[in-house]
Amino acid sequence: MAPNNTENFDSILKDLAHTMMSVARESVNLIKRSDQQQALKLQRKQEWDIYLEFLRMLFNLVDRLSAFYIPIQAQRDFMNSLEDAVAHQLKTVLAPSLSSTEIDEMEVMLSVGQAVSESREVYERFKFVVTDQTKERDQFFQFFSERVATKAGAPGKQEITSAAFLCGSAVVPALKTLFEDAAKPGGQTSSPPAGVSDEKSKGPVGASAVPASSATPLAAPDGTTGEGLIKLISVVSRTQGEEVETWWGLHPQFRRDLPADEAKELAKYMNKATRIVGERFAIVVSLAQAGASRPVGNA
Repeated sequence: MAPNNTENFDSILKDLAHTMMSVARESVNLIKRSDQQQALKLQRKQEWDIYLEFLRMLFNLVDRLSAFYIPIQAQRDFMNSLEDAVAHQLKTVLAPSLSSTEIDEMEVMLSVGQAVSESREVYERFKFVVTDQTKERDQFFQFFSERVATKAGAPGKQEITSAAFLCGSAVVPALKTLFEDAAKPGGQTSSPPAGVSDEKSKGPVGASAVPASSATPLAAPDGTTGEGLIKLISVVSRTQGEEVETWWGLHPQFRRDLPADEAKELAKYMNKATRIVGERFAIVVSLAQAGASRPVGNA
């Protein structure tokens, strides 16, 4: 991100905080599904500890990625602001659902602050370029996955370490995309002229999405395809080799009828929705390809 793009910090901070929390929350659920017998033994505090471990790892990844996009003189303020953004969202959205006891604002702030501090103490020893597939980066995620298994009360349990490894490594493309989107002129995520947004993620698994920009009939609740039912917007994900691709598309006539300002606003929200679908799809398919013995949900 160029120095003159600092006005985009507020937008990317909110998106980063939301993505980090969503990934951590979904990953805790997938960890539990990867070993359902161990999941039955988990206590609330252990779930919370696993969640915080994902945040530690994610803060470290974002810290590493920010070096490529945030001016060096602004990095400290950026990470401090991200800590505040995560703490705020955690307090208002997630914290009450993770504990049977009331969690006050100060407790949440302290938990996040400690997680940020520990993210540097625990993970900074690994030296690697976060966007490159290297042995050192794999060691980082392996170390993280073993910490997750220990906090789950099952040190070295392969089902848990494999799930944690895949959940962690699959999020790198999503975080990178957030920074790249904010680095574009105006901080807006652009859409190709055809009205299709390409949210591509490369990771241990892939998915590729096909834009549905043709007049495709939409199935009615009873399974039939009725007249007048047209698919106006589609979001599709699929695996293709080692990539995860998710695209959204508009019906051509619908695209032509939209005023420019409405099309821009729609693209903004659909890009976010597409990114969320792509992230969840990548994690779920990663676990499936790793040979998880039980269903892990669906994207």
